[in-house]
Amino acid sequence: MTVKSSHKIAPLAEAEAFFAAHPDIDAVDIIFTNMCGVPRGKRLRKHEALAVYKAGRFLPGSVVIVDTTGRDTEETGLVWEDGDADRQVWAIPGTLVASPWAGPKAAQFLTGFYELDGTPNDLDPRHVLGRVIDRMTGLGYTPDVAVELEFYLVDAKRGKDGRPLPARSPVTGLTPHDIQVYGLQEMEDFRPFFDDLYAFAAIQGLPLEAGIAEYGQGQFEMTLAHKADALRACDEAIMYKRMVKAVANKHGMEATFMAKPFETSAGNGMHLHASLLDGEGRNAFASEAAAGTPLLRNAIAGMQATMADAFLIFAPNANSYRRFKANSYAPVAPTWGVNNRTVSFRVTAGPAPTRHVEHRIGGADANPYLAMAAMLAGMCHGIENVLDPGTPVIGNGYEAQVDAPPMPGNWFSAVERFEQSALMKDHLGARFVEMYSIVKRTEQERFFAAIPVLDYDWYLRTA
Repeated sequence: MTVKSSHKIAPLAEAEAFFAAHPDIDAVDIIFTNMCGVPRGKRLRKHEALAVYKAGRFLPGSVVIVDTTGRDTEETGLVWEDGDADRQVWAIPGTLVASPWAGPKAAQFLTGFYELDGTPNDLDPRHVLGRVIDRMTGLGYTPDVAVELEFYLVDAKRGKDGRPLPARSPVTGLTPHDIQVYGLQEMEDFRPFFDDLYAFAAIQGLPLEAGIAEYGQGQFEMTLAHKADALRACDEAIMYKRMVKAVANKHGMEATFMAKPFETSAGNGMHLHASLLDGEGRNAFASEAAAGTPLLRNAIAGMQATMADAFLIFAPNANSYRRFKANSYAPVAPTWGVNNRTVSFRVTAGPAPTRHVEHRIGGADANPYLAMAAMLAGMCHGIENVLDPGTPVIGNGYEAQVDAPPMPGNWFSAVERFEQSALMKDHLGARFVEMYSIVKRTEQERFFAAIPVLDYDWYLRTA
């Protein structure tokens, strides 16, 4: 029987070989990434870590459905009604690596969530992605993907008003005051941070490539290499985010992947790059025509058709919706085009064998596993139904009209759309859609129950 890729667990021999090569390591973080994309887990001694590879490790089932703040989501019925019973986590192959920023004794590995009988937990985002990959494989294609994340480096101390401040350069001591997109001096100003980032990525086996200064003060983007293993690509995105934050802390800064940390600056996006490989390993999107093959257009049309239903995945938080503004490099409609960064789905320039689509909707605050699953689900839908995306946008995509459901305008409408979506239930699983919607509705209630300072500024004296 073939074991599906998301269900594979790491063998004990992998851990034994690692600890033989790193005999001093004795503090190992086991990491599980739940619906909200926040890494959670335990810190173990070496013998305990080895035991995980032998027999798994128990964690309470409620960890799967805690919200962004780490609070139980009792409304799911999966906390007290379940006795907050244990499930098991098992190690994901290839993720046991040293954590060099934490010292010579530190390591980490990622885990997947399982029921006690060995059944993969259907609310684990990694298993949700595995379900969609299996569906794509059933169509005869293997996703070849990359995850691209933007982030800001900010001062470890906030301003007097509680807002973040751009980080001071460890080289010059100066704070960035201009945008300077693609500026090389900006990369040099934070060179000690980037030198450590590349060095630690090499130690962890992360394929970290080009880096640029982005369209904000202290904003940067790093590229992770494409690979024909969407699960591994998302594992690496999780490891990369953790590493970026840890290295920033090491240099007296913080790194934030928050979608919109500054009102007047660009937001942080998660751009997903994807093509599909056929049974011979060839790019099925490759074409001398700039607009690609009919299969590529089917895939784009599917992403257009499902974007509104899946929008809560790409924009999961209250802050996420501040990012979507015209002329901001964040898309505002399900548009597509060739070599055009004003649209949601950009067919890239370059030689025919490299032809792929860049999905530009998601914020960097989105869960990589779920964002990848939602994107690939859209592609499956378009291919299965032979959909057509219409004419590609030429010029300013912010002014274009498109015959597809519009983006939800706010967090509440996104939850409602996702919760009712038959398409999302079909591709991601009905129970996952139900529970994810409950978690986000609960977050909404908790978020809007808090009274921000702005309420007092606007209404304390004028109401």
